[in-house]
Amino acid sequence: MKNENIKIIALGGVGEIGKNMYVTEVDGDIFVVDAGLMFPEDEMLGIDIVIPDFSYLTSNSERVKAILLTHGHEDHIGALTYVLRKINVPVYGTKLTIALAKEKMKEQEFSGAVDFHEINADTVLNFDSVSVSFFKTNHSIPDSVGISINTSEGAIVHTGDFKFDQAAGPLYKPEIGKMAAIGEKGVLCLLSDSTEAERPGYTPSESTVVAELSNVFYNAQGRIIAACFASDLNRIQHLFDSAAANGRKVAVAGKSLKRVFDIALQLGYIQVEEDMIISVNDLENYKDSQVVILTTGNQGEPIEALQKMAKQVHPQVNIHAGDTVLFAASPLKGSEVFIYKTMDMLYRAGANVVSSKKSVQVSSHGSQEELKFMINLMNPKFFIPVHGEYKMLKAHKKLAQSCGISEENIFIPDRGDVIDISGGKLKSTEKVQAGNTLIDGIGVGDVGNIVLRDRRLLSQDGVLIVVVTLNKADRKIAAGPEIISRGFVYVRESEKLMVDSTTLVKEIVEKNTIKESFDWNSLKQDIRDSLSQYLYEKTKRRPMIMPIIMEVK
Repeated sequence: MKNENIKIIALGGVGEIGKNMYVTEVDGDIFVVDAGLMFPEDEMLGIDIVIPDFSYLTSNSERVKAILLTHGHEDHIGALTYVLRKINVPVYGTKLTIALAKEKMKEQEFSGAVDFHEINADTVLNFDSVSVSFFKTNHSIPDSVGISINTSEGAIVHTGDFKFDQAAGPLYKPEIGKMAAIGEKGVLCLLSDSTEAERPGYTPSESTVVAELSNVFYNAQGRIIAACFASDLNRIQHLFDSAAANGRKVAVAGKSLKRVFDIALQLGYIQVEEDMIISVNDLENYKDSQVVILTTGNQGEPIEALQKMAKQVHPQVNIHAGDTVLFAASPLKGSEVFIYKTMDMLYRAGANVVSSKKSVQVSSHGSQEELKFMINLMNPKFFIPVHGEYKMLKAHKKLAQSCGISEENIFIPDRGDVIDISGGKLKSTEKVQAGNTLIDGIGVGDVGNIVLRDRRLLSQDGVLIVVVTLNKADRKIAAGPEIISRGFVYVRESEKLMVDSTTLVKEIVEKNTIKESFDWNSLKQDIRDSLSQYLYEKTKRRPMIMPIIMEVK
């Protein structure tokens, strides 16, 4: 059967780090690759997580045939629950990926039935319009795969997250031969991981981390506290190996880490002697030189937990003099200031800090030479860089051009761009709705730009609440005005400002109530405008002003 109509849409994961969700549409059938979340940026005040706006999928739910997962990191599976609440669709992933997705659903209190299908690298799925095959990739979590959606025009290949580590162990070995075979057969379009597209050369091998960790463990006198991402199973394995080689026991702190660790241990993705693991509560029964504490934060984010330990407010473990703190996680892009601040706090608490200056962390994404290697293995006709900020996508485009792909066959997508592949050309003519859906508590998408703007205003100059009670019959002030300040000025030190503001409000109310056509809304707006102008003149601040007008008979 000849495929007539092929479209590709990125609903997330382009122009940003995280929130990966890519749609491949073949003759009307929709295949979704990954459904990830992103942790909020600094300006998203109070937001817990961010997921893609997938309204395009809900409005075309009868055409969605499958969700295909590349691996078990939260930026690839964290939004699955929210998608499955709206769309009933089969989900395909490897053993570990499915186990982690099920655990994530429990955590997010999803009660519905899900049609999960476990696949491996040799599985071939046959649908009406396409067949789907898989190949193993090398990443920081086992069971990572790339996905090949095979059409009559050639394969559409999603690499997922990958690097090429020549010293990778059996669980992490990539199937380079299979990738080359897919390339030989013919790749129509390659969508490739751009995270480290700006970094020249090769990403260092995990074997360099093993050597450096052994060195740190050997030289540490007191306790070792190692911070890592909950789902970075490769690094967790190295930490256990180094602990075993140096006669130390390991205590696992942090719910998300414990959960992921237990699943990986149960499924055989981590090899650890049982007597090596101790409870955090048993730490006092061992000498400091006999223990390693493995930690991560609530969302699998380790830096937050270290800050609590440094401030002596962590529920389980606090830093004391002589501890060695090991940053065994590659820092998230944009979190560098937060990390340096945390290091400073750890030093103040008496710890010795080992960080990225030593090679105890390497990226789990391929650098420029590895990205070129993937392009050459696949030899695609068209190329779409994904999974990265715009500057990374742009750098990846340059790499593809250096590998011989012509500029007109490369497209840097924006969220929602519909990329049409037809008549031997790649073009984008339309856009579908795409963007951020903000999750705050149990609210999904109920916090938008207006609420965020209000939160930002409150965080900048605070709020003034103006309360006035009016007598309805004679239109006179019955009580007030009373002005309450929160986050604007300290009232005791600004008495004159408050008295003058109260007088101003009183004058505005009296001026408005003598009018024939008395209007509540215009009174409130008048209070806001006049008080805002007066306060700005006096303080050069613009607090949010909330007038509350009450009536008594």
